[in-house]
Amino acid sequence: VAVARGGHPSSVALSVLALVFAALGLVLRDRALSRQITHREARMATELPTIAELLALAVGAGESPVAALERISRCSRGDLAVEIGRVLADTRAGVGVVPALEALAARTGLPALVRCVDGMAVAIERGTPLADVLRAQASDAREASRRALLESGGRKEIAMLVPVVFFVLPVTVVFALFPGFYGLRLAVP
Repeated sequence: VAVARGGHPSSVALSVLALVFAALGLVLRDRALSRQITHREARMATELPTIAELLALAVGAGESPVAALERISRCSRGDLAVEIGRVLADTRAGVGVVPALEALAARTGLPALVRCVDGMAVAIERGTPLADVLRAQASDAREASRRALLESGGRKEIAMLVPVVFFVLPVTVVFALFPGFYGLRLAVP
């Protein structure tokens, strides 16, 4: 404002303005990153049942867990496939399969993925059938996805009533009552 008037802005005002804009930039960037993280986690949660089912099929066909992970990493696209690629890179670097999977669970923090990784880790360590564990995890992930979808629909059901109550219903009432009122005006001399 001072420059527009032809004066010289004070250094204190410029410093305060710079601090305000810097704080605003930090807050906006933090919100943008938080939104990106939320969308990424949602995409990974939707990919999890399919990936778990594909892993179950590959392990059930006789492949080792690492070979099944390699096949999934090659054939799949998406954020979870990229994370599986990181798991494979860790195993090639000398980290065991179970610690690499646990690192995946720690990186993502998705509860469904953490349960899936925990189930896989227990199955690999104890020698239980991994394919059955993966099928159960895929079923659980699908059920959790279905439950989340129903909850989202329940929350949006209230919001969908607003246009009906405030727009559709009044128009319907007007169309229902208008002919009667018009008929009364014609009948009255």
